[in-house]
Amino acid sequence: MSSQTTTATGLDRFFSITQRGSTVAREVRGGLVTFVTMVYIVVLNPLIIGTVKDADGKFLGGGNGPALAAVAAVTALVACVMTIAMGILGRYPFALATGLGLNAFVAFQVASKMSWPAAMGMVVIEGLLITALVLTGFRVAVFRAIPAQLKSAIAVGIGLFIALIGLVDAGFVRAGAGTVVDIGVGGHLNGWPTLVFVVGVLLTAVLMARRVKGAILIGIAVSTVLAIIIEAVGNIGPQTDASGKLVNPEGWALNVPSFDGKKFGAPDFSLLGHFSLGGGFSAVGIVSGIVIIFSLVLSDFFDVMGTTIGLASEAELLDENGQLPNIQQVLLVDGLAAVAGGVAGASSATTYVESASGIGDGARTGLASVVTGLLFLVTIFLSPLAQFVPSEAAAPALVVVGVLMMRQIRNIDFNDFSLAVPAFLTIVLMPFTYSITNGVGAGFVSYVVLQVAVGRRRSIHPLMWAVAAFFALYFAIEPLKTLFGIS
Repeated sequence: MSSQTTTATGLDRFFSITQRGSTVAREVRGGLVTFVTMVYIVVLNPLIIGTVKDADGKFLGGGNGPALAAVAAVTALVACVMTIAMGILGRYPFALATGLGLNAFVAFQVASKMSWPAAMGMVVIEGLLITALVLTGFRVAVFRAIPAQLKSAIAVGIGLFIALIGLVDAGFVRAGAGTVVDIGVGGHLNGWPTLVFVVGVLLTAVLMARRVKGAILIGIAVSTVLAIIIEAVGNIGPQTDASGKLVNPEGWALNVPSFDGKKFGAPDFSLLGHFSLGGGFSAVGIVSGIVIIFSLVLSDFFDVMGTTIGLASEAELLDENGQLPNIQQVLLVDGLAAVAGGVAGASSATTYVESASGIGDGARTGLASVVTGLLFLVTIFLSPLAQFVPSEAAAPALVVVGVLMMRQIRNIDFNDFSLAVPAFLTIVLMPFTYSITNGVGAGFVSYVVLQVAVGRRRSIHPLMWAVAAFFALYFAIEPLKTLFGIS
């Protein structure tokens, strides 16, 4: 009995569980919720980078066919190792995995110009540069230089962004024929999977309103059971066939909630170590190589910074000065995750905005991340379990968390137009452009311009000037490449 008490006390002290107003049970539950809402990456990343050919006409891994199993294995491995590292070193409920957006950029804009090992080498170099910026203190200094109201705007923008991700993942919002987006299929909420999503949102909202503990996890579990029953009775099937062609608009968007065709087996780690640090520069030249790495670094640098601010704000982990204690270790783990992603052949890994789902369910410490990481460890060997929960059942959690993060908008002074415009651009451009980096960049640039315009030049932190200049260069990168003839 004494030993158990000592162990519990040591666990509590290490992760500051009681100090942050949490419990072990809440952390475990939050870690499970985060895992369920982001495990889709184990399925989705192989479909993005495992099915694309490089400049030599080869698939990732050098084979003549898609390397889906191998990509799934290393994706889960990197998520496992780096999320546990975040829990133990950073001690915050932030989970990491292959970054969406970055993986598409690597697949379609980097690998198309070089071999896959060279493309992964570019990712490793990007991660090493990000890590160096953390070790020199530059990344932390930039984090601390961001004005409080912009931090709140970033949190709100991320809330809208992850809500949109949930709506899109569930097929509730889709590309329309004559519009940018549309509701469901042809403007109508058709299909049983859509019903699962709607039930999930309403059920989770009701449970949250009634302050039921574990509301988000209960919503996911009930929605999953409903999905399994519907699939068993109706045999709905997936939206797309094996080649990715749309065959059933009313089918399941990503995972079919059934064990049919999902076989267990030993993980394929053949992609580990398949990278070349100098291959990218040999393929595209020094200047083009630098442009590629600059784009990767800038996107990763501020995407993560925006995500971290948003998650910390929602978890109420920022101190009285709006800073996140122990931020150095958090950013260091994130930088090393980018390196690990390249070394493993899984593309750059980064802090996941879906961590907000676990935070919304009460997670406040690194113990939740350790739980999430251990679940990814299980996923390495039991990949069918990762495909068991359909996105329509997990997506409601993202929508509800988006509602929770909107609360940060109360900290923004919309009566001051010089602050309202940067905050507004930050908030709306994240979901509208499907990019956290674009929202942060527009907010930073407009903030500097407007503060100068109203005579508050001295209130601008020197690093904000530098960051705004970098973003101006980032937004103008394509015209500049055209001007100087860079391909």
